[in-house]
Amino acid sequence: MIEPEPLQLIGQTEVRFRRRTLVYFSGCDYFRLSRAPQLAAATRAALAECGLSVAASRRTTGNHVLYEKLERELARFFGAETAVLLPDGYLAGLAVTQALAGEFTHALLDEFAHGALADAARMLACPVKTFTHRDADDLARGLAKCGPSARPLVLTDGMFSHDGSVAPLRAYLKILPSSGMILVDDAHGAGILGRTGRGALEYAGVSRSRVIQCATLSKAFGAYGGVVLASRALQKKILTHSRVFVGTTPLPLPLAGAALASLKILRNEPGRRKKLFQNLTWLRTDMQAAGWNILETPGPIIRLPDLSAAATSALKARLLVAGIYPPFLKYPGASAGGIFRFVISSEHRPAQLAKLAGVLAAFKNS
Repeated sequence: MIEPEPLQLIGQTEVRFRRRTLVYFSGCDYFRLSRAPQLAAATRAALAECGLSVAASRRTTGNHVLYEKLERELARFFGAETAVLLPDGYLAGLAVTQALAGEFTHALLDEFAHGALADAARMLACPVKTFTHRDADDLARGLAKCGPSARPLVLTDGMFSHDGSVAPLRAYLKILPSSGMILVDDAHGAGILGRTGRGALEYAGVSRSRVIQCATLSKAFGAYGGVVLASRALQKKILTHSRVFVGTTPLPLPLAGAALASLKILRNEPGRRKKLFQNLTWLRTDMQAAGWNILETPGPIIRLPDLSAAATSALKARLLVAGIYPPFLKYPGASAGGIFRFVISSEHRPAQLAKLAGVLAAFKNS
């Protein structure tokens, strides 16, 4: 892998790239809370009061009161029985599958699932099979092959980061046997989807009875860390059997303070989510009027159709001329050849959205 060129964030919606300041439609800080003064103030306060690190596992002497407070607030925000905090979002699913190893006979993984779930599935000590992306019928065929006595675990993203689409959790639950469960990596959906931002489960209108939700605090929440929204029984298993939980130092205390501040903002300022989806709707509508065939996915992400190498180079050049950083990315499986993926935030200004829309309209009609 070639290391990408460095970017320096400037304000909330721009980056410094090759000595230029460009409008930024990438990253997953959907509300730009990582730049919010409330989070900066909370970080400084926690640093001054608590220090930088507990320098110990939570199973030994590192179970600081700030972590327990954050877990209570996360459980309250998501409407879960408990929450288990992890040092990083990638580790949340691993903590779950380490805790549940041996309890499932089969793992069925969405073919475009995040690598964190692919790694987590390996911890289950059972066969792992993939099913067609977001295809309940193909999942049903896979479940049927597992046999009548199977105890399957389905692993899927909540919201997929390559295009903003969402797993059809309600359809999955209808075909899942009573002995099965679903593990949802809701890194991108948490804080975004659903009436109150509780994520993919709220968006789908499903209960937690057979669904385990994992999330990260580094995207919509603008902070850092991972979390498993769990039953008390699963919480106990993670604290006892997960090496990821038992053997790691938890996230720095100032970041726990920042996460608490972000939860308060998202609870008390629903206007941020309203503005986010207003921006998304405006840009998507303008692009469709210009002739772009783009999916209307629930997430604040706009993926362009695949382009040829020549068209890709031409669009990159046009974006740079217009003062926009070209968000061209490669996702294993979902877009191995690379795609343009524009991530919309609540903080993008109308003029910035209009500039992007103008470039894309001119390119489409050239």
